[in-house]
Order: sequence, then C-alpha cells, then structure tokens
Amino acid sequence: MGTRVLVVDDDAILRRTVERILVRSGYEIIVAKDVSEAVRHASNVPIQAALVDYNLGFETGLQVLSRLRDLQPACLRILMTGSKDFPMVVEAVNRGEVLRVLSKPFDADQLLNTVEEAFASARRMAQLATAQKKAVDLQERQMLEDLLNDRLLSLALQPIVRATGDHEVFAYEALLRSRHPVLDGPLPVLQVAERADRIKDIGRAVFDLAGDWIPQLPEGVRLFVNLHPIQLSDPVQLSKDVARLALVSDRVTVEITERSRLTDIEHWEESIEALQAAGFELAIDDLGAGYNSLTMLADLQPRFIKLDMSLVRHVDTEIRKQRLVQLMATFADATNALLIGEGVETAEEAATLTECGVHLLQGYFFGKPSLTL
Repeated sequence: MGTRVLVVDDDAILRRTVERILVRSGYEIIVAKDVSEAVRHASNVPIQAALVDYNLGFETGLQVLSRLRDLQPACLRILMTGSKDFPMVVEAVNRGEVLRVLSKPFDADQLLNTVEEAFASARRMAQLATAQKKAVDLQERQMLEDLLNDRLLSLALQPIVRATGDHEVFAYEALLRSRHPVLDGPLPVLQVAERADRIKDIGRAVFDLAGDWIPQLPEGVRLFVNLHPIQLSDPVQLSKDVARLALVSDRVTVEITERSRLTDIEHWEESIEALQAAGFELAIDDLGAGYNSLTMLADLQPRFIKLDMSLVRHVDTEIRKQRLVQLMATFADATNALLIGEGVETAEEAATLTECGVHLLQGYFFGKPSLTL
C-alpha cells in the first residue's frame, strides 16, 4: 500500500486537480466533498495525511481536522485556505489540529512541497522522539543501578491487627520505600523497573530486606511481603530469591494483588506450588478492585483475603458495602481463610467491619507505615 492521502474539498474541480497532482507523485488518494464523508473514510481506513479545505460550504474543514486528530492521531493534517483570518489559523495550529497551512491559490510545486515538508517534519519528530526515548531509557537504567547498588531501598512496616479484643498486632505488611532523589516512591520505582525489565531484581531486593526484618519482629508476629506478578513467571528463579525467607516461611505471607491477571503469566501455577511447598501462606490483595476476584479465590485458595480499601471506605454508612463484606466474611469462614479490612481510617469503619465478620484490620487508624518498630 502506498502513502494514503485524504483530500477534502467541496469544489469538485479543485478536488480533482489536487488528486491528479498527488497521484502523479505516487500518492494513493481518497476524496471527500464534506465533513461526514471525510469522517466516514477516516473511520474505515488508515490515512497518513489529509488535505482539507477550510471552507466546506456550511461546514468548516477544522471539524474534519479535529475529528481526524481523535480518529487517527498519526495522520498529518494540512489546512487549505484562502482566508486571511490568521487568528483562526494560529488557533487551529495551537490546538494541534493543523500541522501545515497551504494558502490558496497554489500551484503543483507548492502543493507537493507542502505535503513533502509535512512528511519530512514528521520523520524528524519521530527520530527526535526515538533519540529522546533512548536517552531516557539509559538514564532510567542508571537510576535503577544506583538504587540497587547503593541500597537505597527499604521496607516500612504497617501493623495488621486483630479485629476483636484490644486490637493486638497479628502481623506487619512490608511496604516498599526508596531514598533515591528521583525514584522516591514505590510507584516510580516499579514503573521504571517494569520498563527496564528489572522487576525481578527489585523483588529480590525486597525479599532480602524482608529477611532483615524477621529477627526484629515480636515472637509469633507474621510479615506480609508483596510479590509482583512478573516474579511468578520464573519459578526456578523465584525459589532462589525466597530461599532465605523459606527458612522462616511459617512467619511469612506472600501477598499477590488481585488486579493482576494470573492466567496471562506463563508458569504462574508452578511458582504458586513452589511457594506453598516451601511453607509460605498466600494472601490476595485488593480484592474487589479488579475483575477476576472469584477466579483468583478459586485458583489460589489463599489463607488471607484483603478487601480493597474502596470497599472499606465509609462502610459504616453504606449498607451495600456492609452486605458485601458480610458475604466475604462468610466465604472466608467456610474456606478457613482470614478476611482483612485494608485502609481503615476511622473507629466507625473498624467497628462496622468487625460487626460484619472481618477478622483482621489494617490502616492509618491503627498505624502508619514506619521504618522502625
């Protein structure tokens, strides 16, 4: 397929003239006489460039260019106009609807030069974007090296307490923290690690840090350690990474987010079996935040089920949430699991969750993540 150009003009003679000039230069042409016809073409076939007349009778070519920007963002948009309304043209360019303006009247050379310059400009922009991406990738990889080599990662612990009685601490969740000046939080660390294919390295560091915490915990208190779904893709490497924690697996719970689609991860079942064989208990995090909750429960048969904080927030005033929590608590009891209410911020939320049958509670109401016990 050649380079496809859409020509939109309500003047049949001009439309045919532009078509003839561009066809002779090797372009594949689609013509339209109005906005609706142009949009129909743009909705059905890929278009590399569009030449659109500003004045389309009762309509305006900017309507076409605006729709093209939404339908085919990569399409080069050129406005043909004899209008002297320069503020209109400037505004259209500033909005990103127009890449080039071709003033009428124009001859064949002017037409071809404008089209060719538009494609040349697009190529230069693509090359620049590629170079910038390479530079950013190199910079991000170096930041990850600094993060790992300089041991700038740490784990903050947040208590998970029993719902009944005096809220005795049952466990702590280990939450990723960073002292890097740029990758200064768990989200930027994980985003950059995903782009650089270094998630397993971050996960390995987290397991090592978790191993440092275990001796400092009170006797009988568990540690919840988060596992990125990508780590499940390599059961052999995962077994090596958790070897240190496997020595105290009776005190460690591996937490897997419910937002992940496990079935898209090759070898995930082998990894789960390896974790369970090593003695780790499993927890599903953020239950209710994703779309595969029941599948995750059936596949993993977790010991712990953590409700997403969206179900916990204002549960004391929303009957529907209370009914859902009660159902989940009944399910947990029937499957020998413990239900955790996550993100608790008020005494009212804590009391309501307890009344609904939740076994454990976690949130700022009971303690913020801390780098010290």
